[in-house]
Amino acid sequence: MDEAPIDIVIAGGGTAGWMVAAALSHLLETGYRIRLIESAEIGTIGVGEATIPQIRTYNATLGINEDSFVRATQASFKLGIEFVGWAAPGHRYMHAFGDVGRDSGVAFQHYWLRANALGLAQPLGAYALNEVAARAGRMHRGAPLTASTVPVMPYAFHFDALLYAAFLRRFSEARGTERIEGRIVDVTRDGASGDIASVTLASGQVIAGDLFIDCSGFRGLLIEEALGTGYDDWSRWLPCDRALAVPSERVADFTPYTRATAHAAGWQWRIPLQHRTGNGRVYCSAFTRDDDAADGLLANLDSRALADPRPLRFTTGKRKKAWNHNVIAVGLAGGFMEPLESTSIHLIQSAIARIVALLPGKVQSGADRAEFNRQTDFEFERIRDFLILHYWANGRDEPFWRACRAMALPDTLAAKIDLFKANGRIFREHEELFTEVAWAQVLIGQGVQAQGWHPIANQVEVTDLKDYLETITALY
Repeated sequence: MDEAPIDIVIAGGGTAGWMVAAALSHLLETGYRIRLIESAEIGTIGVGEATIPQIRTYNATLGINEDSFVRATQASFKLGIEFVGWAAPGHRYMHAFGDVGRDSGVAFQHYWLRANALGLAQPLGAYALNEVAARAGRMHRGAPLTASTVPVMPYAFHFDALLYAAFLRRFSEARGTERIEGRIVDVTRDGASGDIASVTLASGQVIAGDLFIDCSGFRGLLIEEALGTGYDDWSRWLPCDRALAVPSERVADFTPYTRATAHAAGWQWRIPLQHRTGNGRVYCSAFTRDDDAADGLLANLDSRALADPRPLRFTTGKRKKAWNHNVIAVGLAGGFMEPLESTSIHLIQSAIARIVALLPGKVQSGADRAEFNRQTDFEFERIRDFLILHYWANGRDEPFWRACRAMALPDTLAAKIDLFKANGRIFREHEELFTEVAWAQVLIGQGVQAQGWHPIANQVEVTDLKDYLETITALY
């Protein structure tokens, strides 16, 4: 029996690299050696500061104390994402975490659609506990609420991604991860298999491995430059290709939600942290100049900028194979989904879960690779569709937004929209990330009209329907 340890080499640090290292060093106590290569010369993107509730599962799996995490990363709590100006200038709605209303035989949106047609309904957000709490600047954390009729209040975090990476580095090194300082300058492949055999650092040090995790960012040092895996370009659906990021001073209006505000050629984010506010402007270079985007970003800050805007260029999409040969791409090396719904860190987390579920030994299986890639493709494509919906279902009149409304949609998204338009129906396919409730909030929030609703909703007397909705708002 071969008892030599299986060598896992992580190429790149940052949030992606240290999330991988932390998880593997915690879960793989014996039989594996984990080494992470990063260079102080190479900066990290560090703009992924907003998360979704699944980050709490990752931290809990590692046994990370939530209070310690909040202190170390200057985190704040997040109950959802507010969208400003997407349906129309000045219009606001929220994609709040958790339930909306109560299902009773059929999904709540069917009762809401009927009540709204009768003039009896408040805006959908009035029936979402997280949105009501977020608007009031309140939340519940800790033991479940005693009233069984009140739903749970899921939450996520805004945090400083660079501080999170440093936090996880300390966690990983305490559990045996070896950090190697250096810049990779050469890659050697096995002549027979085509697998990567080793990488060479600028110092001349050669590091061999069995499994390589590429966390090298947009560059894709191993997955693309060495293996030529290829990239699925989705810019025809998600045309924004540039961003500017800038921190500003903390403001008194410390909102427990992320804000995404539409502008003439894209949108701007606002993420409140304990020590500062994260801001950025995502835009399409075909519809605005870089200087104008920078001016617009700085003109729409809530507080004084603490630095000059930092530019980023990207192409939304994914690698054709997330696992190619003996390389698995994680984070920006595997693909980029713009931060509109705060999925970047989640995609790192879900990739880690797949690595653990399909963890190879010394000999890797083609079937395992194929399943890893199938799951990755499905997740990326369904998140892509959800993001496209925000752009397509807009009510603005600028050239960029008119072009977004005119785009030809992926068949999977077109089918989902058609189903909702017909009778308000939404179905979650397999384990796609966004739930029926999430889709309903964006579809209704951005003005997509359903022509009908489930017949079961018609079986409720009008007075009972009115009382049903009023009972929900009274509980909140």
